[in-house]
Amino acid sequence: MLEQLKALNLDSILNITSIIDILLVTFVFYRFMRIIQGTRAVQLIKGLVVLLLANTVSSWLHLYTINWLLQQVMTALVVALPIVFQPELRRALETLGRGKFFIKSVSTIKEADRSRMINELVRAVQVLTKNKMGALIIIERVTGLEEYIDTGVKIDGIVSAEFLVNIFIPNTPLHDGAVIIRGDRVTAAACFLPLSENPYISKELGTRHRAGIGVTEVSDALAIIVSEETGAISLAADGVLDRMLDESTLKQKLIDAMEPKTHNTLSGIFRRSES
Repeated sequence: MLEQLKALNLDSILNITSIIDILLVTFVFYRFMRIIQGTRAVQLIKGLVVLLLANTVSSWLHLYTINWLLQQVMTALVVALPIVFQPELRRALETLGRGKFFIKSVSTIKEADRSRMINELVRAVQVLTKNKMGALIIIERVTGLEEYIDTGVKIDGIVSAEFLVNIFIPNTPLHDGAVIIRGDRVTAAACFLPLSENPYISKELGTRHRAGIGVTEVSDALAIIVSEETGAISLAADGVLDRMLDESTLKQKLIDAMEPKTHNTLSGIFRRSES
């Protein structure tokens, strides 16, 4: 009888320990996913999920050649993953070291705030182009831009036309570089962005335009560029530059690009799960 009680107590302790273990692992995994939510790692993870699904399906259907190729790719990824995720791993460790692992991340933007922000952006561009003040404004969407935000000066101010125009006044401390907007707030200014290496970009385009195109090649961000020489308005998205826009066209393009998509696709499922 005594042995049975001891065995019962041991089983209870093991069950409680297992539950605590599972809860801790779940919480850590959840916090890690929240940390990388603001980075390109989210899109990389989606690609890994697709590869895993394709590998499983090819095995079920006995597609041996495809399955063998996918297995070789997965083997290579084991070596490549630490290199590919190096910025995100560094950011996660830095966040843990600063004691911010348990802090909740930012929320999504509401429709009314999005509409107000677009109006403020267009008002700012009107002033910038009229005075031929060069500007580079980046709007973060699903793919996070945290690694570029860290290169600039943190601001966290509400988006307004007057605020943006003041940032890009020539010879002021923050005018050189990009402004990054997350939600309806200016997150940082004077940020450094990757330059596009596309050899087919017009030679007449300078560093500001190449940086705007470059960040849209590595993310789904939008880049509004105002030329310092001509005052011309351009909008970059998905590595493509749309030049010589007027204010009304820019506003419509921003509305179309920033409208939430709810299509029943794999991408749509991932987007809804992130929001």
